[in-house]
Amino acid sequence: MNQARHGYAGTGAYPASYYAATAHPAPPRPPLAGDAETEVCVVGAGYTGLSAALDLAEKGYKVTVLEGAKVGWGASGRNGGQIVNGLNASLATIEARYGRGVADFVGTLVTEGNRLIRERVTKYSIRCDLKDGNLFAAFNEKQIRELEAKKALWKRHGMDDHEMVDRAGMRRHVASDVYAGGMIDRSGGHMHPLNLALGQAAALEGQGGVVHEDTQVTGVETAGPAPVVRTTRGAVRAKTVILAGNAYLGYAAPELENRVMPFSTQIIATEPLGDRAPALLPTDMCVEDVRWILDYYRLSADGRLLFGGGTVYGGADPADIKAKILPALHRVFPQLKGVRVDYAWSGNCALSFSRVPQMGRLGPSTYYACGYSGHGVVGSHLFGRILAQAVDGDLTRFDTFAKVPWLPFPGGRRFRVPYSVIGSWWYGLRDRLGA
Repeated sequence: MNQARHGYAGTGAYPASYYAATAHPAPPRPPLAGDAETEVCVVGAGYTGLSAALDLAEKGYKVTVLEGAKVGWGASGRNGGQIVNGLNASLATIEARYGRGVADFVGTLVTEGNRLIRERVTKYSIRCDLKDGNLFAAFNEKQIRELEAKKALWKRHGMDDHEMVDRAGMRRHVASDVYAGGMIDRSGGHMHPLNLALGQAAALEGQGGVVHEDTQVTGVETAGPAPVVRTTRGAVRAKTVILAGNAYLGYAAPELENRVMPFSTQIIATEPLGDRAPALLPTDMCVEDVRWILDYYRLSADGRLLFGGGTVYGGADPADIKAKILPALHRVFPQLKGVRVDYAWSGNCALSFSRVPQMGRLGPSTYYACGYSGHGVVGSHLFGRILAQAVDGDLTRFDTFAKVPWLPFPGGRRFRVPYSVIGSWWYGLRDRLGA
């Protein structure tokens, strides 16, 4: 691996995932060579950066995106592909922690990222296997009551696309006997995440935006009125900078490193299941359970089961991803014992201690968003739009999120991983006990 050139990204190639194997062809996007000037420089070609860049390019801004590897190389191209409304922290948690006003504000926009994805897929004819519906699965009566409370709270905020289902109802959606009930969100859905990222990058370029891949950012000078983004091969001077690297931002912005902690999650893709696929998930919704350490799964367009879960704090990859995930798959679907696994991959998300995404500024003209805590598919699209609005002069929503207090990990950077491992053990125990 060429570490000198790509640093965190190895050779810069996509990991050997099902998504990379089925990605649509993309044009070459040469690295930045030398110095350049632009109105807006975006660091990171994942969902946050692409969402912000596309909104700004549509408004006529000159936008340059710098990506250390390939478009969607990080979490945006490796995730479960599930469009799940909301943030990691629930509306109830946000209300208890920050007050009714903040909760009401968040409640007005928790489905906006979902709508934004669908609007762009339609507007730019993005081929990403978009399907409707997601299902929250509960193992016991306590979890069912929590889902009922969530349904009522979301209805209070104008979201009424949810339907409770009992054990028999779950069986009509999932060929498994492990669930006691659940809740359908018909406004949710699932898609091919890497093709969604590639489609938005193509849309950005169609609006005049420029994307430089294989361009690792080494630092950002934020103090002056014209920020400078330095890379291994040159520099970009801009009127405004947006930092959108999330878990993979690394040391390019040391001020943000302690705000989040990388954690990895793993996914496997089975062989194509043929006639077994529709029997497994008859309504073709994506599913996630409601435990702290959860399983999530769905069918791909070619009839594979994509099954994910597990958490490794600090961002390390397990030695054997299949061995880590298969027992969970077999607990839910014992009928799939012996099925071949064709792909297994891992990727990092960024966890904030509060489980609420972080948004703010470094210097007068450098904006950032990070810390989606495992709910980044919709959150990143939403926060990208809010960043674009701020750059365009409308700070209303940006300022509301920027004022949400940042909570550091106890013990700081040195102890954030062991602290989170202890927390993971505790919540895993609660899951096993049904607490």
